[in-house]
Amino acid sequence: MTHTLLAADAIGSPVANMAIFGVFVLVTLVVVIRASKTNTNAAEFFTGGRAFSGPQNGVAIAGDYLSAASFLGITGAIAVYGYDGFLYSIGFLVAWLVALLLVAELLRNTGKFTMADVLSFRLKQKPVRLAAATSTLTVSLFYLLAQMAGAGGLVALLMNIESRLGQSVVIAVVGVLMIVYVLVGGMKGTTWVQIIKAVLLIAGAALMSVMVLARFGFNFTEILGSAQSAISGSSNEAVASRDVLAPGAQYGESLLKQVNFISLSFALVLGTAGLPHVLMRFYTVPTAKEARRSVVWAIALIGAFYLFTLALGYGAAAIVGPDKILAAAGKENSAAPLLAFELGGVLLLGIISAVAFATILAVVAGLTITASASFAHDVYASVLKSHKVTEDEQVRVSRITAVVLGLLGICLGILANGQNIAFLVALAFAVAASANLPTILYSLYWRRFNTRGALWSMYGGLSSTIVLIVFSPAVSGSPTSMIPGVDFAWFPLSNPGIVSIPLAFLLGIVGTLSAPDDEDPVKAAEMEVRSLTGIGAEPPTHH
Repeated sequence: MTHTLLAADAIGSPVANMAIFGVFVLVTLVVVIRASKTNTNAAEFFTGGRAFSGPQNGVAIAGDYLSAASFLGITGAIAVYGYDGFLYSIGFLVAWLVALLLVAELLRNTGKFTMADVLSFRLKQKPVRLAAATSTLTVSLFYLLAQMAGAGGLVALLMNIESRLGQSVVIAVVGVLMIVYVLVGGMKGTTWVQIIKAVLLIAGAALMSVMVLARFGFNFTEILGSAQSAISGSSNEAVASRDVLAPGAQYGESLLKQVNFISLSFALVLGTAGLPHVLMRFYTVPTAKEARRSVVWAIALIGAFYLFTLALGYGAAAIVGPDKILAAAGKENSAAPLLAFELGGVLLLGIISAVAFATILAVVAGLTITASASFAHDVYASVLKSHKVTEDEQVRVSRITAVVLGLLGICLGILANGQNIAFLVALAFAVAASANLPTILYSLYWRRFNTRGALWSMYGGLSSTIVLIVFSPAVSGSPTSMIPGVDFAWFPLSNPGIVSIPLAFLLGIVGTLSAPDDEDPVKAAEMEVRSLTGIGAEPPTHH
């Protein structure tokens, strides 16, 4: 009974919460419908006609990247684990330097719509495109899983829905809304939703951080002390014994946990440069210079946001307390909404929850447009139809794929409901870093790299990551697993990055060196010039 009371006590008015959220959905739908009026061809639908400036695209990238994992998952992890929770923030931010320095501009100069355009530029088109599309769809599904789980937990908290069936219905509603955004708005509509959401999310986090600091006389040390006192006073013995100001609360107790942390770091730092929905954002700007500007803007905004998570996480521990957080419907993921309620009552809770929900909608819309564009452009148009296909047909296939993906995301989201979202996203990062990053880097920087190397690296990285995740404690064998009742885990680490990422790099080398050097030197030279200078890249489209 206390469980229900605690949750009910914490959420304020479900009617007010949903009214504020409803207003947000209506506003963004109007924006999407207005943006969709210019979707006249494939370039408009997939890349927004390359019509966005660097700063606009930078804000949209921040909107794409600051997912429910960043806001709900990391805040919750810091509130319950302290310092170790903040390590997610550090990993996600440092990852941008890899994307900026090694990948962003070269990828933008070489490609057209999707990551596969770049990877197949100088290799055999059909097999490489198929492999790239397969990995894009897999990464997108893993990421979708995390966002859907976040939506279930968040609305469960807002509406005080305790039953899994009720939460499953919520996840289904989010899925349907997301499909509508993509079908109607295409990349342009999705980008505007992401820009609105990024501004709201960063402003909301900044406002809450200032309110937390104000409550403790703008003395951050005071917040840390109060957070430690609240943790130490927890009725849960495992929580009460933690020192949240020192490393090790989540990853330091044993050698296995320390290795698990190194594996997680690998995935977080290298994953961003292989995330298809982030890479695709570089095609929405007209020039390489704007691509660079957009990443600088994104880093500034994302860095500021991750600093706010420190104040929000420790603030939630100090003001709300770990017991109340863990007893609420969304568990760790409910720390940010509960803190909003404590700071500003029903109104702030409603606004922050609507922003968090918008975060989920915008990210899943971005993921879905990327995955559906990849299937339509790379599998349908290039592999199945050998480029004998009209632009209208590509867009139609993309829309059908979006519906199928949305339905699949709903089913998987229901399965993953209740997991920490930051942890689920880290699994998506492991898949991206293993399946995509080695091939992207080899294609851009290694002249000898060939089709066999690409296929071995992509399929090897993808399959090894998925096999290790399926047989890891993340899926079975522990109380916090996705399938808690059974145990078929033989791989000890929750995140497979430390094994699968080096393996994928190695497979790329072995595959390349074991095949004859049949590289077309003219194509290789063209790709090198194009990636470094942008000469020959598609000019911006004007209407």
